[in-house]
Amino acid sequence: QVQLVESGGGLVQAGGSLRLSCAASGRTFSNNAMGWFRQAPGKEREFVAAIRWSGGNTYYTDSLKGRFTISRDDAKNTVYLQMNSLKPEDTAVYYCAALKRGYSGSYYYPRISAYDYWGQGTQVTVSS
Repeated sequence: QVQLVESGGGLVQAGGSLRLSCAASGRTFSNNAMGWFRQAPGKEREFVAAIRWSGGNTYYTDSLKGRFTISRDDAKNTVYLQMNSLKPEDTAVYYCAALKRGYSGSYYYPRISAYDYWGQGTQVTVSS
């Protein structure tokens, strides 16, 4: 079992920044990578970024490259999502997720079905 707890969401003005955290506990060693997804009202959940626990390789959805940065702290078993130059269209609930055991590689990162543990989500609201 892996437990994921997100934090750091909130209300921010356009152009501002937020850093989300995802604290992982449990059998985290069995997951090769962690991902961030988001879901805006009335829209499907979409991939944001992923990072490997080992080596720290990162992968982003093209539209967010340069504004969002994913990172990890191995000692704290925590993954972060730094979000800069926020726009109203970034408003969504942000979720972190753990890649299924045995899955590896960027082919799987954007696929919701490749993740088996999810956090409860944290709301990010960007005002114009």
